[in-house]
Amino acid sequence: MTAAENIEVNDLENQVDSEQEVLDEGDVAADYLEELLDIADLDGDIDIEIRGGRTYISIVTEEEGADLSSLVGKDGEVLDALQELTRLAVLNATGERSRLVLDIAGYRSDRAEQLHAIADEAIHKARETGEDVHLQPMSAYERKLVHDVIADAGLHSESEGESGRRHIVVSMLDN
Repeated sequence: MTAAENIEVNDLENQVDSEQEVLDEGDVAADYLEELLDIADLDGDIDIEIRGGRTYISIVTEEEGADLSSLVGKDGEVLDALQELTRLAVLNATGERSRLVLDIAGYRSDRAEQLHAIADEAIHKARETGEDVHLQPMSAYERKLVHDVIADAGLHSESEGESGRRHIVVSMLDN
């Protein structure tokens, strides 16, 4: 076996170990969320998906009259808090920081579509006027989604402000 072949084997082993860590993270998170649903006496199914080395967990319900909106809260505030608690549960169980994303009742999916529309509108306005466009404050996760849409359109964006007032400013690239 050559050194080059040995490196490839090590890379493959590291990749397998990384994927196993992500799967373990998903299992720990799912167990934590199952217990939470039991305590709250709510029915929901938990789906785990791995995309780009990141764990995405969704809680959905198909039961008539079942409502998970209390777990989402106003503007997703409860959802964000539950996501952080779930990340802490994973950290406690595995000793590793987690970047998992939690979605409940499709809130994040729906919000991603809204954010894409907001970004498209800001892109149009920036191109039309040539002026900076300031968006409403958003969470870090939401800002990341908007930054990606802006970058894909070939414009510049940056976050400004502090804490809960942090928002995106969209501008034309300097030529």
